Amino acid sequence: MRLISESGEQLGIKHIREAMEYAERRDLDLVEVAANSDPPVVRIMDYGKYKYQKEQARKAARKKQVNINVREIKLRPKIGDNDFNTKRGHVERFLRHGDKVKVTIMFRGREVQHPELGEKLLRRLADDLNELGRIESQPNLDGRNMVMVMSPKKDVAPKVEASDEASGQRQESAARS
Repeated sequence: MRLISESGEQLGIKHIREAMEYAERRDLDLVEVAANSDPPVVRIMDYGKYKYQKEQARKAARKKQVNINVREIKLRPKIGDNDFNTKRGHVERFLRHGDKVKVTIMFRGREVQHPELGEKLLRRLADDLNELGRIESQPNLDGRNMVMVMSPKKDVAPKVEASDEASGQRQESAARS
């Protein structure tokens, strides 16, 4: 077997009994790294420590993973201006938090005969929020609903996190006072 030390240097080709004694003297484990190679490769290491480090690296990678939610907002084609502004504010908040937004226009009765009204409304919403998000899927009529998906722009989310941290610090200092 080809023996590799804990520091990574090759110790040469040894018999299995010699390799086990070498590992035992150092109070470490003998781990087979490449069984299919000729000769097989074994490494001397603290296997418990190795497993722990791998688990820590896996947890750190999971923490860094971004979780994107898809939020949905439903509108009607004949929505009032104030109601539209309220819904636009909700979409803006979702985009600032880094979530994708599915905007649905629901048509009732004969409203479905005028899909251009729904498309106009969705375009207006996208134009209002073009600095925060981009259209991921264009407005599409699906039965009695018209659907558009917006996703946040990459440069928007970090700004929000920084402003959230700053406002959190302000709230903490106000609470101490």
